[in-house]
Parts: sequence; C-alpha cells; structure tokens
Amino acid sequence: MGLTRNLFLAASESQWLRERAPRYRFVRRAVRRFMPGETLTEALRAAQALKEKSISTIFTYLGENVAEASEAERVTRHYIETLGRIREAQLDAELSVKLTELGLDVDQELCYRNLVRIIESAREQRCVWIDMESSSYVDRTLDLYRRAQTSFPNVGVCLQAYLYRTENDLDSLLPLGAAIRLVKGAYKEPADRAFPQKQDVDENYFSLGLRLLRAKSAGVRAALGTHDRRLIQRFIDYAESQNLPRDRIEFQMLYGIQRAEQVRLAHEGWRSVVLISYGNYWFPWYMRRLAERPANAWFVARSLISR
Repeated sequence: MGLTRNLFLAASESQWLRERAPRYRFVRRAVRRFMPGETLTEALRAAQALKEKSISTIFTYLGENVAEASEAERVTRHYIETLGRIREAQLDAELSVKLTELGLDVDQELCYRNLVRIIESAREQRCVWIDMESSSYVDRTLDLYRRAQTSFPNVGVCLQAYLYRTENDLDSLLPLGAAIRLVKGAYKEPADRAFPQKQDVDENYFSLGLRLLRAKSAGVRAALGTHDRRLIQRFIDYAESQNLPRDRIEFQMLYGIQRAEQVRLAHEGWRSVVLISYGNYWFPWYMRRLAERPANAWFVARSLISR
C-alpha cells in the first residue's frame, strides 16, 4: 500500500505526466469519478443537486504554484466571479483556495492582497477556506491566515494530521477562535516531518479531532475532512456521549467519494459538506486523491472496465 501511495505521489509531481496523461480519453473519463467537470457551470450544477439532499458545498478551482502575477490575478477574478454565481444560485456554498494559486510563490504581499479581495467578496456569510499545501508552505500559510483572521471572521484554514507539528499548530490557533478543517494530508513528505505509517496518521487525526471538538474558545469551527467511516463513527460516538449538538460538528468530503455516507450524515442531522473541485489543472490533484486512498484506484479501474 505504501509503494502504491508513493507511486501516485511521484506521478503528481511529474511535469511530463501532467502534460501528457490528460490527453488520453480513459484518464479523463476516470477523473470524472471525483469531479463533475472542468467548468464552473458543471460545478454549480453538481452543487444544486447536492443542495436537494441537504448537503452543503465548497468550491475549489484547481491550480497551484502559479509563477506570474497576471495568472494570480486571473485566478482571483475567477473566484470573485464564482462567489457571484453562488449568490445568484442561492447555494449554501463556500470557497477553498490555495495560496500558491493566488501568487504566494511570486510575492507574499501580492498573495495576501488577492486573498483579502476574495474574502471581502465572500462577505461575512461565507467562509473562505485556505487550503494547506506541502510542509514547506505551512509557516507562510499560517502567517497569512492569522493576519487575515484578525480582520475577517469568515476565513478558515486547513491543518494536516500527518505532520508532527500539527498538534502545536492546532493549539496555537484554537485560542483565536479559528475555523479549522482537519485532514490527513496528501503530499509526499520526509519521515522527519510526517508520520510514515497510516495507522499512526489515523490515531493522530482522531486525537487532534477530539482537541478540536473540545475547544472552549468562542467562534471555533470544527470541520472534519475525512472519508474514513470508522473515524467518522468514532467522532459521532464521542459527540453523542458528550451531548454535543449536531451543528457543532461537520464532516467534509470530496465529491464522488462515500456518496451514501454523505447523504446518511445529512439525513441524521449532521452538517454534511462536499468539496467540489473543477478546472483543467486536475492531474496533480487527481494523483494525490488516489494516493490518499489507493483503493480508489481499483474502484476507478473496475468502473472503467465495466463500461
């Protein structure tokens, strides 16, 4: 399983594959399992269908590591347009952005200005989530999050449970009343930065999730980003044992994964949220999704063979 994961992560970093693999029809067909399409219109249509099942959504426009200020400006304008389309459709939807997509590799101040423009356009009713990238970006990401959070209540950040440092990061953010999405992590990291074994990541995730749910600071928003049904049930059991209100906890999942579980959680009154990814820069993202759970690759293979 570890070898398979490493192969997918290596593929996600290959420029050669990124340029060539999307040309093949079977690859493009396979990715449809995890995204409704490349366009915003397709993403909005999928969100509308989920709304009818009482499932909220988060939109993320795929891309990362832009190298030009003009490209960061284009992405920023796209997100502002997306917010307008969300309001027109009256969707219960938010955004999730990568800072390298907004120009972090170009200039940190440029990136922050673009982030603020998006947050202001979202208004207080919608949260703008800052996605977490590889470990080399954690400090800069958290610095910009803390800076934005002092002025804007509608901004959240993602933390990755496979990093050793995350426990300290979480403890530093909770007193601020932070909105935190906890995920396991999907980048290739050295063993001195991240837990190498899945079982250790799972246990650290549960431990961090409990710290998040137990937080006493006003304004803390606990978002658990996992498809692991065993972990989900452990959190539900804890919440029920502590008589936590069901709106205190939300489960965030990716489009196309654990669909029945998404519906079940919503039906039972938990906040169920689906992250919808779209755009044409999907190959690295797709490889990381397969690396998170290599069993997904076999599911995709079976679905392709059966057609």
